[in-house]
Amino acid sequence: MVAEWIKSGGTVSYNALAQSPSSIRSKLLRLGLDVEQLEKLDWEGLRILDGHAAAHGKKSTERLTFDSLKVADLSISTSQEMKSEDYGPAPSHLIVMDDLSSLSRFNDEKALVEYELTRDFPYTVQYQLTNLIGVIGGIHSDYLYKRLEAEVDGVIDFKVEESAGEVVNFIRIRVMRNVGFDSRWHRLKIAENFEVKLEK
Repeated sequence: MVAEWIKSGGTVSYNALAQSPSSIRSKLLRLGLDVEQLEKLDWEGLRILDGHAAAHGKKSTERLTFDSLKVADLSISTSQEMKSEDYGPAPSHLIVMDDLSSLSRFNDEKALVEYELTRDFPYTVQYQLTNLIGVIGGIHSDYLYKRLEAEVDGVIDFKVEESAGEVVNFIRIRVMRNVGFDSRWHRLKIAENFEVKLEK
C-alpha cells in the first residue's frame, strides 16, 4: 500500500514498530522506489520513524525516532507537532502505524485508547490525512477493538490460513462508511518482490 500510494503521487509517514526501518527500506526498494531520494524529500516524500528500536529496548540510530512508547510522552510530542506544523490540509499524505498493539506492552489499554481518540485521530482530521493503523486481533479486550472501530471510517481485516501445506493470505473490507463495498474474503497473491495483488 505504501509503495502504490507513493507511486500515485502521495507522500507517506511510516511509524515503524513491527519491523525495523532497514527492513521497510529493503522492501520498498524491491518494489521499485528510490527510498534514499524519497527520504531526502521528508514531508514531500517518505518519512520513516523508528519505534522498533524502543520497542526492543534499544537506542535508535535513525534520524526520526520515538524515544519512548509511553502514551504520556507520545501525547506531548503529538501536541507539540500539532502546534508547530505550519502546513495546511494534506489529503495526499498517508500515515501508517504498522503495529499499534506493540504499544500495549508499555501502556494501559484505556490510556492507549484515550491517546488515539484525543491526540492521534484529531491530528489526522485537522490535516485531512489518511491514517492506517495495524492492530493485531485476539490479544486485546473488546473495549479496545470496539472503541477504536467506532471512530474510524473503515476496518480492513487480514488473515492467514494454512491449507494443504500452503500458507494463504486473505483480505476483506469489514466496514467502510458512506460507500458501497464487497465484504467477502479475497485471496492475496504475494510476489517475491513483496508486490501484493488480489487473486482472480
